[in-house]
Amino acid sequence: MEQLYRTDAYLRDCTARVLAVNERGGIVLDRTVFYAAAGGQPGDKGSLEVDGGGICSIATTVYDADKATIVHVAADGSVRPAPGQSVRAVLDWDTRSKLMRMHTTLHLLCALVKFPVTGGQVNPDDSRLDFDIEDASAVDKDALTAGLNALIAANHPVTERWITDAELEANPQLVRTMAVKPPTGSGRVRLVVIGEGGSVDLQPCGGTHVRSTGEIGPVVVTRIEKKGKQNRRIRVSFA
Repeated sequence: MEQLYRTDAYLRDCTARVLAVNERGGIVLDRTVFYAAAGGQPGDKGSLEVDGGGICSIATTVYDADKATIVHVAADGSVRPAPGQSVRAVLDWDTRSKLMRMHTTLHLLCALVKFPVTGGQVNPDDSRLDFDIEDASAVDKDALTAGLNALIAANHPVTERWITDAELEANPQLVRTMAVKPPTGSGRVRLVVIGEGGSVDLQPCGGTHVRSTGEIGPVVVTRIEKKGKQNRRIRVSFA
């Protein structure tokens, strides 16, 4: 399957052909703009406009059990297209754009909080990262809010580059997450680069992001929660 969002996260729709409908009713296309849930970012939703008439609502997008095949999950009651049919895959762009802005915000949070990441979740309006922090005084809600908005206002470029599996293995400090490691085995790993040369943040990530931090808009750190002896959960929302 051609994953069009990998080369352009701003594509809102594409034409595609239905390759299969699995035993659970999931729809597999030959190409897609829909991001499949991974790395704490939810799968995209939207619709498939079927050639000849009819619309199939897509509730979410996931990877199949093989962790390689992208499956578009039809909403309950939707009439699914048949294998071989042509469709126009259309994103719920409002939700996707919020996820892109939020996901990029969490990278900026990583740049400010210099502790290992123990978990996280990207949501359209309220997202979080969990950090391995023993001393609660090491993070301050107001200071983080000010720091995030300063990085956003600076309008740093957000780009990507690829390194080999061997290069990642030789530079383990690039991986900020403790429990989840970036997928390897394909020979190369995608890095998200914020700021010139990664001056703001540089880490492996397969999600979708905005092209510059200025697109995010104002944000606020709403809560810092204690989740265990050393775990601190930091929540961020759009202001």
